[in-house]
Amino acid sequence: MLIKSAKYIISSPDFEKCPAPDKKEYAFIGRSNVGKSSLINMLCNNDKLAKTSGTPGKTQLINHFEIVSASAINPKKEGENVKWFLVDLPGYGFAKVSIRSRRRWEQMIENYLRKRTNLEMVFVLIDARHTPQKLDLDFLNQLDAWQLPFTLVFTKADKETQAVVAKNVKLFLERLRKTWQFLPQHFVSSANKKLGKDKILHLIDEKNETKKEA
Repeated sequence: MLIKSAKYIISSPDFEKCPAPDKKEYAFIGRSNVGKSSLINMLCNNDKLAKTSGTPGKTQLINHFEIVSASAINPKKEGENVKWFLVDLPGYGFAKVSIRSRRRWEQMIENYLRKRTNLEMVFVLIDARHTPQKLDLDFLNQLDAWQLPFTLVFTKADKETQAVVAKNVKLFLERLRKTWQFLPQHFVSSANKKLGKDKILHLIDEKNETKKEA
């Protein structure tokens, strides 16, 4: 996939105020400070697209970006532009906010995930530097209960040795395997080294080329 342009559209306090669901949509979410903004910027070739911050819980709204790309897997559409939405969702877990505010975020995210009709895929970001975290596992179990399609992206792979990253990824998948019959697709990424970029964009490219079932 060739990203031709990426621009910020709107930040919405709930799914009802999001843009019209007239394009395929891909949402990115993870624990606070998992490197979500950096990954989005890496995918879109724009370091200033999504605002990065060292403060957990900085993203508090549903942020929509309109992406214009050209397919790399369909020669019949060579050079033809495809428009889709990339969505930056608030992180879950630690944030220095009140319980009331946190619950409001959780409800906003749940409503978006369960009611957004054009949502094609949720990319759940997992920090590859750490062993399996209960927050991440609980969130994945919730997505599974809601029957939502998702893909795992293990982030910050450049911040640890390959051996540590491989061990943590293996441990995480083994935890899932205890209760899941089928494991979700997963990628290992690094925003600094652009690791995983081509694989993630290829998956989105494939989804864009797939017709929605009636």
